[in-house]
Amino acid sequence: MDLTEFDYLLTERGQALLAELAAGEAPDPLAAATRLRARHPAELVSAALTQDRLRRRARAKFGEQAALLYFTEAGYEQSTRREVARLRAERFMNAGVRRVADLCCGVGGDALAFAAAGMDVLAVDRDPLTCAVLRANAAALGLAERVEVRCADVTEVALDGCDAVFLDPARRAERGRVFDPAGYSPPWSFALGLADRVPAAGFKVAPGIPHEALPAAAEAEWVSDGGEVKEAGIYFGPLRTAARRATLLPGPHSLASGTGFIGSGEAGSELVEPGIPQDPPVGEVGRYLYEPDGAVIRARLLGDLAAQLDARTLDPTIAYLTSDQLTDTPYAAAYEITDLLPFTVKKLRALVAERGYGTLTIKKRGADVDPEALRRQLLRRQSGASAPKTNAATLVVTRHRGRHVALVARAL
Repeated sequence: MDLTEFDYLLTERGQALLAELAAGEAPDPLAAATRLRARHPAELVSAALTQDRLRRRARAKFGEQAALLYFTEAGYEQSTRREVARLRAERFMNAGVRRVADLCCGVGGDALAFAAAGMDVLAVDRDPLTCAVLRANAAALGLAERVEVRCADVTEVALDGCDAVFLDPARRAERGRVFDPAGYSPPWSFALGLADRVPAAGFKVAPGIPHEALPAAAEAEWVSDGGEVKEAGIYFGPLRTAARRATLLPGPHSLASGTGFIGSGEAGSELVEPGIPQDPPVGEVGRYLYEPDGAVIRARLLGDLAAQLDARTLDPTIAYLTSDQLTDTPYAAAYEITDLLPFTVKKLRALVAERGYGTLTIKKRGADVDPEALRRQLLRRQSGASAPKTNAATLVVTRHRGRHVALVARAL
């Protein structure tokens, strides 16, 4: 879709076609194109079908609001999820921000959230089509008066009058995603320079950013949605609230650095120095196993979570926690361990047969196993075996103090 085709979508005829497509089920592209070209120009049909497809996909990120918004292919892929953008906008509002520059704004996932929260926004992108899409999105949500869209190179735009800046640099190259900030566009040096130019600065970065690349003066936050880590952000100045933070959606639930203890939290334990990752103690396998959310692991907050749960880890290199008591937490999935045995296929097959397990959920950490192949080995029926079993269990293959073990458990 080019700028001319997008402008066509905004006409009365284009809006009527979009409404017609939205009223039905997702159309077959070829059949719909053939049918609609009998009544509409081919370029309008192509643009409308593309927009309808993107809006349907965008429901996962923007909910019902997706039906009102416009997208480009790249704009949708790179846009911030609605709930994550709301979370970030709340951070900026709590810091007292009144006018924010959103650089590399894309189709407006963050800019629209800033404006909806009550801030004035200078949204900058160098692509004319992207800028046109954002203007249309701001108008569609009744936010046009709060969003100034400027088509320009973000490295050259003046930030006068802005008390905060947010930058979402490009993190893709010809070979795919870029994890090293040095490969971002605009350059990482430009991003860091923004923190010196504007009182409050925030950047969106890849969740896999190396910890050694994180500026010491900034807060790093990892955000997961529905158990999947979606993004990470870096915040300076009044936007900074901790050294490291893991935030889980829906909720939100937020775990910040400096809230745990060295040791198990018993009398005499020392408070953790804020910002310094604390490894949880290693101990014996307890009755319960905790599988921390990926955001907690990425933020290196296992020690803080272990302190909350009075838990220990199975191995210094493994991101599982265990405890003798069950504590409700949003930051980890909990399991009750029923069996602990050395990891051998022969012993596991015998246990699976004895318990009548017919369904196995297999998890692994620190073990070189193929879960699907292992499942087939353990559930393979022997000649003369009885009817298929229906009991279910979770099998965790991991390490305990350097030894490979298998934990049989049930999810709680």
